[in-house]
Formats: sequence, structure tokens, C-alpha cells
Amino acid sequence: MKIALGSDHGGYNLKTTVAKHLKEKGYDFEDFGCFTCESCDYPDYALKVAEKVADGEFNLGIVVCGTGIGVSIAANKVPKIRAAHCTDTYSARYSRMHNDANILALGGRITGDGLALDIVDAFLTSKFEGGRHAKRVDKITAIEKKYNK
Repeated sequence: MKIALGSDHGGYNLKTTVAKHLKEKGYDFEDFGCFTCESCDYPDYALKVAEKVADGEFNLGIVVCGTGIGVSIAANKVPKIRAAHCTDTYSARYSRMHNDANILALGGRITGDGLALDIVDAFLTSKFEGGRHAKRVDKITAIEKKYNK
């Protein structure tokens, strides 16, 4: 599994913690920035990660900004992306199992490191269940196609 990471300045510290965690767990990942706490624009980094996941170069992505909201909104503008802003492990697990989410969005200013790493683990170890959920994900894809002509 290949994971794409990205953050703005508000998520930089948490992204660095997540990257260290991924390395310790043996995940294959790439960090697409930012690389300092200097102010920058979250859509730039959410887009980099979302494009890498959408084109299939990476299986999953993790994006971080101050709240996780901005990066999730930006990433979800890219066709084929289902970014889930999660603040607990239950949501992270079910975003994968029921929604086939392919990007996790976290808030570096609202989620502590320990909880964030638990959320990351729940997201990365959960699998899409398919079945009745596939029909619903297909409906999301149909909405996306309708408005992304």
C-alpha cells in the first residue's frame, strides 16, 4: 500500500508525527509538503495528494490542516476522491468500510497526536465491505460525474 501525505502549515507538526508513525510501521509513503510551519495555502497540498490518489499512483492519502475541514473540502473537488474528515476512530473505520474513503483528513490544531495516530491506524487497516455499500458509493460517483463534465 502506498500512501500520499500532505499538509499546510497548520497541519505540519501533526503530519510530521504521522510520517514518523508510518515509517515505524513500515508503510510506503511520500510527503508532498509543506515542509515548514511557514504560512501556505492548504488547497495546494490537498490537490497534490488527491491527484496522486485519483490517478492510482497512491492507494490512499492523508491530508492535514488546522481543522481538517479545508483540506477535506479541497480534496473532495477532485473526481474519484472520497476524503473523510475524521476526529475519532469509529468514523475513520467506517469511512473506509462503508464509504470506501480513499483520503483521511485530520486537524492538526484540534486532534492530539495520540488520538490522531489511532485514527490513522483505524483508517489504514479497515477495508471497504462492498455489498449494499457499493450501491451507495456508486450513487456518489454518479453525482460526481453529473457535475464534473
